[in-house]
Amino acid sequence: MPEHLVRAQPPPSHIVFDGLISPNIDPARPWLKLLDDEVFPRITESAGPTLVVWSSIWIKRPAAQIRFDIKTMDTALDRWTLLDIEDPGLELVGHMCKRLNVLINAELRYSFGQ
Repeated sequence: MPEHLVRAQPPPSHIVFDGLISPNIDPARPWLKLLDDEVFPRITESAGPTLVVWSSIWIKRPAAQIRFDIKTMDTALDRWTLLDIEDPGLELVGHMCKRLNVLINAELRYSFGQ
């Protein structure tokens, strides 16, 4: 079952897109701070500046994907969606969603000065 969260990001859509395509490329603004049980995502799909799909960041959940839908108006990240072909259970889904919320709606946002 996909889980998603909708929340605006402050910079223009192409900047959000670039930040998701190349996390931590700017050493002055590193934001993708991974935990010990996480790995750097691969880009599995993109259509700039409106769509980015990451491979899983979780070592124990390699089938998971994270889809980012980016609005081109109002300079917002429209939503992220957690896609996982296996049923991880409610507790794990909650952990994964909370972790994505921290990475995207805190760390990425803070990297833009917000």
